[in-house]
Amino acid sequence: MAKTEAKEEKDLLILKHAVENTVEGFVTIDEHHKVIFFNKAAEDIFGYNRDEVVGKDLNAILSPDCSKNHRQAVSRYVKTRIPGRIGHETEMVAIRKSGETFPVLISFSVTEVDGRLFFTGIVRDLTETKKLQEQIMRSERLSALGQSVAEITHEIKNPLIVIGGFAQQLSRSIRGEKGIKKLQIITQEVERLERLLAELRDSYQPSSAVSEKIDVKHLQEETLSMVGKECTENNVKIKLQVDKGARFVAGDRNKLKQVLLNLFKNSIDAMAQGGTLSVSARPSGDNVEITIVDEGCGIPMKDKERIFSPFYTTKSYGTGLGLSISKRIIEQHKGGSLNVESEEGKGTTFTITLPASHDAPESQGRDKE
Repeated sequence: MAKTEAKEEKDLLILKHAVENTVEGFVTIDEHHKVIFFNKAAEDIFGYNRDEVVGKDLNAILSPDCSKNHRQAVSRYVKTRIPGRIGHETEMVAIRKSGETFPVLISFSVTEVDGRLFFTGIVRDLTETKKLQEQIMRSERLSALGQSVAEITHEIKNPLIVIGGFAQQLSRSIRGEKGIKKLQIITQEVERLERLLAELRDSYQPSSAVSEKIDVKHLQEETLSMVGKECTENNVKIKLQVDKGARFVAGDRNKLKQVLLNLFKNSIDAMAQGGTLSVSARPSGDNVEITIVDEGCGIPMKDKERIFSPFYTTKSYGTGLGLSISKRIIEQHKGGSLNVESEEGKGTTFTITLPASHDAPESQGRDKE
């Protein structure tokens, strides 16, 4: 008998250890909705220490709507013994200790011990899964849209070339000033439409970034030299600082140059009354953070959430695709991100995060300090 009890205790200890160390959260409540078990994975998922949850009502980790529905489901089962969600997986919304809501997948089971009912939920955090699903769906939509854009731009580009060519030919033979001016407008508009088609292609055509070792300082200096004239005309001063540990990144040089050029031009345009454009790079773990800070007009709060949307612009000119394309390029780099902070009337900060490369690029060599 003693051997049997010892074996049962050992089996229970093994089971408890397995449940404690599983990657899924285990949360057990009694029929009064009180938490009696909360494993380590549940602590990681919800952000609570088990001492903060065990013995308390389950409401603490559920959204108000889910809490109400869950309490009703438990009460209904206690009265009728008819399972609703028990034995099934259900997507719900939970709340972390920080107040953040997030999606979870929960499978429910019930156990009766000495006439008491205990309900266990096995919880899986779906945050990363949902993000991956959204990325896949977005990629599929972009791929389909890219094909449509490619076909449309092809059909439009050919007649534009013809129109532009004839307009240039006529401008050489027409003598009247009004006629020449009209033909110049036609030529300019054709060129504008051609640029729009090129940006559409870049925005929606599926592509991937190559990875090469890039000298951040060289890239920034080279790109800043391309906007030197605009800086002079707008009375904008340049301040450049690259920390030693942030000298090299892994990325697509041409595409990153395109992003920097677009952000520099945006910052210069925002400083109509002049100011300082501060460009810096600093290490951040295994990444490098590049910041572009201007002292311009800033972005109104109502526009901040939409500035990365295609075709959205607060300018009276341009296509509204520059920031959308820039964000897409940066996110094509592993771990890359492009974020913005801005205060209206005080300026804007764009922050680019890219993977660091600690070896000097072979093609560029090392600087002679």
